[in-house]
Amino acid sequence: MNVLVTGTAGFIGFYLVQKLLDAGHTVYGIDSINHYYDVALKHDRLHACGIDHPVPDKEIVSSLNTNYTFCQLDLCDAEAIHKLFDTHTFDCVVNLAAQAGVRYSLKHPESYVQSNVMGFINLLESCKKTNCKKFIYASSSSVYGNNQSVPFKETDTVDHPISIYAATKKSDELMANAYAHLYGIQTIGLRFFTVYGPFGRPDMAPMLFANAIQHDEVIRIFNNGNLSRDFTYIEDIVTGIEKIVSTPGILREDVPGTPATIYN
Repeated sequence: MNVLVTGTAGFIGFYLVQKLLDAGHTVYGIDSINHYYDVALKHDRLHACGIDHPVPDKEIVSSLNTNYTFCQLDLCDAEAIHKLFDTHTFDCVVNLAAQAGVRYSLKHPESYVQSNVMGFINLLESCKKTNCKKFIYASSSSVYGNNQSVPFKETDTVDHPISIYAATKKSDELMANAYAHLYGIQTIGLRFFTVYGPFGRPDMAPMLFANAIQHDEVIRIFNNGNLSRDFTYIEDIVTGIEKIVSTPGILREDVPGTPATIYN
């Protein structure tokens, strides 16, 4: 399959590219390479995939695998995204690009609306116009908010997000559901639970804790330490995504939850 993956300079995107290539797919990756965290880490991930010296709007074929092409693009640039779909044919889109970080959203809500909502709708519109029938996207466990029912279930009500980040992810799920039923696009939302592993984001707890320990600094905790969290290893995440990419979808309007589906 020809698969478009967004956010391929990011943590999950970096590993997914390799998993899809190993499975025999052709991958076109895009990323805006924003400055939410050190771009050197993002460039290191790209380099590990054979992509060096990216510049905006320039396609680069991997020096390690010619089935991987990368272009530095911003999802919020609707014209550029529509042009990409006009010049390339994609069998499946995996949207991992997003403005991440729950606490950051309290100070910069506009960044989340632009990337997570406007960028998301640009992709859905492009899928609609070019008849791309499979759209997989990253949602988040944050949509569950203060839900007290544990373990969380896909059937739980998630109408009360407690952060702007979570609100944008819930918005994505609603838009995906609408496009699925209006235009027959199979949309699959994945509510990730704090993914960790090598090359991970430096703003996540494992990296923050390890860095504090290494430098003999105080580990900052929240809510007086009265909290717990599920973590998911990166290899498990990308294995699941690859299986969803590779498994043919069955569009049945009579089955609840399809063609729009949510998974934890």
